[in-house]
Amino acid sequence: MITRRKALFQLAGGIGGVALSDMLAREGLLAADGPSKPGENFPLGMASKEPHFQPRAKAMISMFMHGGPSHVDLFDPKPELQKNHGKEYTGNIAYSFVGRANKKLMASPFKFSKHGQSGTELSELLPHTGMIADDICVIRSMHTGHNGHEVSIRFFHGGIAGVLGRPTMGSWLTYALGNESKNLPSYMVLSDEGGLPVDGTNNWSSGFMPAYYQGTVLRPREPRILNLEPPKEVQGISQQRNLALLNQLNKNHSLLHPNEAELESRISSYELAASMQDSAREAFDLSSEPKHIRQLYGIDDAETRSYGTRCLIARRLVERGVRFVQLFLSGQPWDNHNTIKKGLSSICRKTDQPAAALVMDLKQRGLLDTTLVHFGGEIGRLPVVEGEFDERAGRDHNGQGFSIWLAGGGIKPGITYGETDEVGHRAAVNIVNPNDFQATILHLFGLDHSKMVYFHNGQAQVLTAGKPARVVKEILC
Repeated sequence: MITRRKALFQLAGGIGGVALSDMLAREGLLAADGPSKPGENFPLGMASKEPHFQPRAKAMISMFMHGGPSHVDLFDPKPELQKNHGKEYTGNIAYSFVGRANKKLMASPFKFSKHGQSGTELSELLPHTGMIADDICVIRSMHTGHNGHEVSIRFFHGGIAGVLGRPTMGSWLTYALGNESKNLPSYMVLSDEGGLPVDGTNNWSSGFMPAYYQGTVLRPREPRILNLEPPKEVQGISQQRNLALLNQLNKNHSLLHPNEAELESRISSYELAASMQDSAREAFDLSSEPKHIRQLYGIDDAETRSYGTRCLIARRLVERGVRFVQLFLSGQPWDNHNTIKKGLSSICRKTDQPAAALVMDLKQRGLLDTTLVHFGGEIGRLPVVEGEFDERAGRDHNGQGFSIWLAGGGIKPGITYGETDEVGHRAAVNIVNPNDFQATILHLFGLDHSKMVYFHNGQAQVLTAGKPARVVKEILC
């Protein structure tokens, strides 16, 4: 016989289970697939985990430049392009905007010069990047094979061109290696005050992985994280006692239910949120930074203040154990379909000094050896003019060949790698696609991209799933 009291108790427990299941499902946790075969997957949870082999990099800062920075105007000088300005291009071109298509080659309006002992040639728009020429590796042979923004962005972030719902590289690194810091998330995103970048939150999504592997977004202004400050009535001793009680209850529950990995992970997330109340505020507070560091990043200058502030916060985050930091700009400011001379100059003034300062600052603190820095977009620009040769002239999309740069974390400094053809249209020598880029990054973190597996819907998933991938060993120290 079941008493009325027992029946009500069991019913209440059932309702609680339904509520818990709904909560976990809403947060993307209930359907998450954990390891299904020992040794072929990493365990769930956020504790620090061992890589496959000795890593060179412990952290990464990615300055992703949405829109497609024009490589032939910034990183990849082309004498033949200058020589044949105005002449008809004889090769095949896939235009994104056919209505403004033009096959006449357009020389860069900007001068290139050699920098540092390496002699790396860079545009006059990048005087500060020129100061770190001996610290960076410029890859001039990037290739996605797609001219669209979103399709190439998802290739870079998620490993397959154009496919939504896949974890981004920051999520994969967090999943594989866990947290270094007990007080800050492993994966953090610094957003722009102007709004989201192109493709929005997909840029830092955890896809089919649990939600706690996605990027934690920091607002461009205070408060950097909403609801971080507890209500005044529960601050101090009251909050400490409540958290201590909650911690004890959680431990008791774990002893009774040792295999509930999803719930344990959610509890860990709540504990992290509590510990962030002090550590996060301290990490975002730049008041302790000396004047010369603020000047280095351009924080006191209106044009570089926004991006410089975020670059400095990124340095402070990796100092405190954050593993992967992404910086994004609003929209796609490098998408110079028209007035490229004016538009490209403007966005370079905002980003060149802070990006170079980040490398300099990491180097002088002894952090560059273990911190990988990335600067680049998802595509480049065509060598032909878009529109006509006037003040409105621009360049259309080009995913066939473009440039990025890397520094630190095991990257060979002061070199260029790969080549595009004589006018900068297509990658021609030592081609590097986004999967090669990802495999190389993972290798620097001590991870074999083919063995970093996550089981989803009964299938083994890897980050580098789009094309056959190789580690670009020629650019490694």
